[in-house]
Amino acid sequence: MSHPGLYSLTDLDDEAIGHIVRRTIDLYTDRDAHSRPLAGRLTGLLFTKTSTRTRTAFTTGAIRLGAATVTFGPADLQTNTGESAADTGRMLAGMLDQLVVRTAGPMRELRDLSGDGALPVVNAMSAEEHPTQGLADLAMLMHHFGPLDGVHVLYVGEGNNTAVALAHALGRQPGCHTVFACPRRYGLPAPVLAAASAAAARGGGSVTQVHDLAEVEGAVDVVYTSRWQTTGSTKPDASWRDAFRPFHVDTALMDRWPGAVFLHDLPAHRGEEVSGEVLDGKSSLAWTQARMKAAGAMAVLEWTAA
Repeated sequence: MSHPGLYSLTDLDDEAIGHIVRRTIDLYTDRDAHSRPLAGRLTGLLFTKTSTRTRTAFTTGAIRLGAATVTFGPADLQTNTGESAADTGRMLAGMLDQLVVRTAGPMRELRDLSGDGALPVVNAMSAEEHPTQGLADLAMLMHHFGPLDGVHVLYVGEGNNTAVALAHALGRQPGCHTVFACPRRYGLPAPVLAAASAAAARGGGSVTQVHDLAEVEGAVDVVYTSRWQTTGSTKPDASWRDAFRPFHVDTALMDRWPGAVFLHDLPAHRGEEVSGEVLDGKSSLAWTQARMKAAGAMAVLEWTAA
């Protein structure tokens, strides 16, 4: 009996998150640490928006685990001619064993594509959340630090779908403290911040938000940023870059915490959210973080098929 899919990290209990993260680290250490559990299965890959790391990670991950893959581009399905996502999902559920979806649309579209839950669907990014990124990031941090009790994370930039997943993931880690430094009007959605803050408080940690980097006080072990223009999204304010410029991560910011490591979910725009000196510098783990996504995809596919 397979799991119903992965739509949001809020759907997973601590045991499931811990299992996927441990398997991600195992598979990062040894990508052959499995017995081809998807042999004889079919994994669909529906990417309606551009993707380099996530699409490659899930495609190669499915193949390494033994599955055959069926790929769909943004114009391939009859949803483009008016068929509902629910009807499409009912049909796909009779032909596929898993479906990985990236969309700029709402998460409910992914639930519709599940064929009333008959087909496990993996959210490889939707408008609200990027849960597989959050799981891979959590694995990256735990691979580097071990347990995150006492670790301080600073996220700098927009409260986008990556930030939402990070808030949900880190808010569940006992003793972990996370600050989101976001431009005004571009912060975490209020319900996400409230839920993550409450979860963190139960575990002796914290999730907070500020709108000025000068307000960040105390230790920082990790500085994390993301591109300012989220894939598939636009901003209504034509002068939005003015609000984002104070949140540029450069060597001056990193020098405030000389021992901190740098993370980025990529792709990066050097000179916008981060300087090249930081992205390619000695504190950067961004490229290791990107490779962790391949192991993370394998762990998620394995989990949804179990």
